Amino acid sequence: MWWQYILVFLGSLVFDIVPIPFPPAFTIMLFLQIKYDLDIWLVIVIGVMGSILGRYILTLYIPFIAGKIFKESKNEDVQFLGEKMKEKGWKSQMAIIAYSLLPLPTTPLFLAGGMAKIKPLYIIPAFFVGKFTSDTIVVKLGKYTSENTQKILGGIVSWETISSLFIGLLFLFFVLFIDWRSLIQKNKFQLNFKIWK
Repeated sequence: MWWQYILVFLGSLVFDIVPIPFPPAFTIMLFLQIKYDLDIWLVIVIGVMGSILGRYILTLYIPFIAGKIFKESKNEDVQFLGEKMKEKGWKSQMAIIAYSLLPLPTTPLFLAGGMAKIKPLYIIPAFFVGKFTSDTIVVKLGKYTSENTQKILGGIVSWETISSLFIGLLFLFFVLFIDWRSLIQKNKFQLNFKIWK
């Protein structure tokens, strides 16, 4: 049974080590937790550790790649942004926590941090708080929704199973179809249904 937890760690690591926005690591955590009926707290802790290691490695190697693929002026722009971020102190930390709580890819945060040559230890503690909190909510909600969907399909219908399924589907709808970038950057609420390739 231990090898499934290694899969959780490796899956989360791989999902968060790539320099392109990939599905959130909680998707592999939730999938493996449901598939192998793993202990939910072990999945969350091990998955978050894999994610943090992946993001740490990303911040270490991205400056080398950025130097080769972006113009020097673009790298200087991002480094300037990183310096401004460090000047903000605790406000930057709160922004990182808030950003990590949202259902947005955190890849841009770590790409910018890496390109700006911000030390990973400046970003990771705040990221850990947000990541652990958001992954716990999503994995637990996903597990609960999955269990109640199976009950409904198995013929056990109650107001609890129907309401939990509805809440889970509503949460999924919000994650998938709200244009979070527009909402955060422009304070403009928009739905985007063109998310499929």
